[in-house]
Amino acid sequence: MPELSIALQVLFWGIYAGCIYMLLATGLTLIFGVMKVVNFAHGEFLMLGCYATFWIVVLLGINPYLAILPAMLILGLLGIAVERLAFRPIMGTGKLNEIFVSLGLIYILQNGVAFLWGDDFRSMHSPYAAKTIPLGGINLPLDYVILVGFTALILIALHLFLKKTRLGRAMRATSQNRKAAQLMGINVERIDMLCFGLGVALAAAAGALWAISGQLFNPYTGSLPAIKAFAIIILGGLGSIPGAIVGGLIYGIAENAGGYLFGNHWKDAISFLILIAVLVVRPHGIFGEGEE
Repeated sequence: MPELSIALQVLFWGIYAGCIYMLLATGLTLIFGVMKVVNFAHGEFLMLGCYATFWIVVLLGINPYLAILPAMLILGLLGIAVERLAFRPIMGTGKLNEIFVSLGLIYILQNGVAFLWGDDFRSMHSPYAAKTIPLGGINLPLDYVILVGFTALILIALHLFLKKTRLGRAMRATSQNRKAAQLMGINVERIDMLCFGLGVALAAAAGALWAISGQLFNPYTGSLPAIKAFAIIILGGLGSIPGAIVGGLIYGIAENAGGYLFGNHWKDAISFLILIAVLVVRPHGIFGEGEE
């Protein structure tokens, strides 16, 4: 049936877009949940993830999917440096300082990349670009199927890390009660550093998958995804990782359904209309907890 085929295609494209948003928003909500830091430059780390993946593939000539973990590691280390040099000195001095530092980082990172590599759009191609998998009357690009699989693996690994490891439990404790965690012997400054690095690594994974799937990117690619990532964590509930995952999926599907039904110029508006509707009904988000 043509209608079913189109519905499946729109749904799958939405899941694909949702995977990018999930990873970006999960990294952002992890940083906010533990450090309570507002980092508007988070989208720029997605952009840097695109460039890191691109240059690893170009310089080493490897399969693009093998470049994902190195790109995450490189950006994770950069995130640790940014936390120590930019955010650590202003922790606790007020949200306005955090906002201006993150806005400054946006311009520094954008202009730095433009200075090094120009501001022209770039793209890269997967060796599986021409391969598809038949499903329900449609042919799914193999790259998109792999992308969904990679996203699932990364999120499962994050879940196991937070639940099963000593560092993961320390992050959760710091998120729940920073002072109590410190009294229990947890080095909260070390946790902040590792948490920021992990959040940036997740943004880099989103950027890597963005580039591998054939999307164009330039130094300004991260701006709109960053805005959507903030909308997603508000939709899902501030500090909630399940909320970031569900919110990212909702956004991806809503964008593609809205683009199909009303035209591509409505894609961004539809997803933000959903955000407004959810917040009117549940101001604290889907998984957020209201104040007692």
